Amino acid sequence: MSVASRASILPLASILPLTATVDERGHLTIGGCDAVDLAREYGTPLYVYDEETIRTRCAEYRDALASAYPNSLVIYASKAFTSPMLLQILKEERIGLDVVSGGELHVAKVVDFPMDTVYFHGNNKGADELAMALDLKIGRIVVDSFFELELLGRLADNRGVRAPIVLRLSPGIDAHTHDYRKTGILDSKFGFPISTGQAEEAVRIAVATPSLNLIGFHAHVGSQIFELEPYQETIAVVLDFAAEMRDRHGVELREFSPGGGWGIAYTPDDDPEPTRKVGTMVGETVHTELARRGLGEPRVFIEPGRSIVGQAGVALYTVGGIKRIPSVRVYASVDGGMADNIRPAIYGARYEALLANRANAPAEELVTIAGKYCESGDLLIKDIELPTLEPGDILAIPASGAYNLAMSSNYNMALKPAVVIVKDGQTKLMRRRQTFDDLLVGEEML
Repeated sequence: MSVASRASILPLASILPLTATVDERGHLTIGGCDAVDLAREYGTPLYVYDEETIRTRCAEYRDALASAYPNSLVIYASKAFTSPMLLQILKEERIGLDVVSGGELHVAKVVDFPMDTVYFHGNNKGADELAMALDLKIGRIVVDSFFELELLGRLADNRGVRAPIVLRLSPGIDAHTHDYRKTGILDSKFGFPISTGQAEEAVRIAVATPSLNLIGFHAHVGSQIFELEPYQETIAVVLDFAAEMRDRHGVELREFSPGGGWGIAYTPDDDPEPTRKVGTMVGETVHTELARRGLGEPRVFIEPGRSIVGQAGVALYTVGGIKRIPSVRVYASVDGGMADNIRPAIYGARYEALLANRANAPAEELVTIAGKYCESGDLLIKDIELPTLEPGDILAIPASGAYNLAMSSNYNMALKPAVVIVKDGQTKLMRRRQTFDDLLVGEEML
């Protein structure tokens, strides 16, 4: 792309896909495809993923971590967004997979994902899900509770296998993020707390259970985190614990993870650390802290999700009714909302937007972008400066690649949107738009 074209959307360049630019008609393009044409062909709401951005983020994490610590693996947290086509890309990029449900594991099975690089998380995995994981011979099960230790031990014993496990620990670290996204504090539903002695008790049980093979430890302090310090502190706390477990219980540390959760920029004011810097920091810090404690060189894995796909995705909507309340507010309603992006409603998430059909137009009025659903809280963006909107405009919301679709619903019996992926001017349909008949699949009549 030309420097002039990229500069024409410079205020949002940091949150748009890497290939985003503006063409001679003033239309937003992604991966060489006109966003307005995509909206016309597939309808709106439409989610557009840029393949180049996904592959670039994978390579940055993989190569930076490996350069600093060769015995490592990057695992994609599939809860951010998953689809068969995306998992095929991850396979090609030599990225592993973090799943949190039998459904996510099933998608991995369908695309023949390398099962030895699949890790299964979750605070209340069902017996059927654990059995599925054992039967598929996945790489590791990340155990999260005493109930799971007993259940998994019994299931593995019935199959005559030793289940490879990693214990999820709660290190008592408060990451600077939304309360709903904090997962490493003491008062959390996730993991075995170190400070209460429960983590050591979990180690004792795991070591004493013949059908369990304790490989190592994992911690995750939250998501959408911009600072590196929480990860550095997590590494030190968990490796201190690992050294104590070696000395007290003879546990050899063969794998270790400080989790994931690195943030992305949703607005130009957000300033996350570059992907390469994060990967390098983790690798270098782990190497130093392992050596300091004489813990050898276990495999290190990290679990980015949002930061691999978040910037790659753009949501497209069509503007409909516009309500102007004099001296109060201008509401511009679009044909999507909380059913395809609930993050503003539950997290207070802030987004930016631009017009895909008039990307160079100057801002002229303060508007609030409202969704179409029957909730007063269905507001995608409150108070944003945009060109004067007209019905039929195509509104583009960047940084929509993570969690929007994963948390989407059929609220108001809405149809879930189509999803496409673009590269070098070519478009592939990742997921077709739902039909009304799809809404009734599984329903029965009297």
